[in-house]
Amino acid sequence: MEIRVLGAHNAESATARLTSFLVDGVLAIDAGALTRSLSLAEQEKVNSILLTHCHYDHIRDVATLGLNNSFSKRTIGVYGQNVTLDVLATNILNGVVYPNLTELPDPDSPAIRFHALEPYEVNDIDGYKVMAVPVKHPVSTVGYQITSADGTSFFYSGDTGANLSACWEVISPQLMFIDLTLPNRLEDLAAVSGHLTPLMLADELARFKELKGYIPMVVPVHLNALFEVEIKREVEEVAEKLSATINVSHAGMTLTI
Repeated sequence: MEIRVLGAHNAESATARLTSFLVDGVLAIDAGALTRSLSLAEQEKVNSILLTHCHYDHIRDVATLGLNNSFSKRTIGVYGQNVTLDVLATNILNGVVYPNLTELPDPDSPAIRFHALEPYEVNDIDGYKVMAVPVKHPVSTVGYQITSADGTSFFYSGDTGANLSACWEVISPQLMFIDLTLPNRLEDLAAVSGHLTPLMLADELARFKELKGYIPMVVPVHLNALFEVEIKREVEEVAEKLSATINVSHAGMTLTI
């Protein structure tokens, strides 16, 4: 699998893009930076979008990708928990803020079709086995373990806070994209807002190793750009402490597993 990081931050600027990933050019995960990052030709290859939760920085470009797609004769599948899809339908694709692209241009062949996912069920999407796994966040959120036909897998946490042991019990990826939004000195804010700091990440990875006997390659995502230099410095300390491979993500990063 080739995983392309389209956006790696929780806020947008001239040099930072909202969180979004693309697998083998066809399967998107979260939609913070899909249309900003992809040419029209690349957008035409996207078959499906997996959404972790309903926060705006993760769902924004569902609408803009859907509008571009409405001029074709195909349907993009948008997958997520019912609560996530309901927020998208009610607050954005509602015919007021943006066209209802689940009905347009033709109810029988809309630009977008919603598909509800249940936690822990394995679904075949675009030839990948996809399992949604609940994580810790103020709104209902899932991460995704995605497994290719040859058995290779990676996990993306979406936005998450601490206490992930239940999640660790059901996944065994070779690569892990995980929330790392704030520096250690803002741990209280991270705990309240449902995010991780480097020290919190270290604790979670230590628990993973206790359960699984290894630590996969780790790629922190969803960085707050205001604190990026500080976070990267603290991540280096965590990697050394755990003897782990931890590479902070950035837009344009591509990994192959």
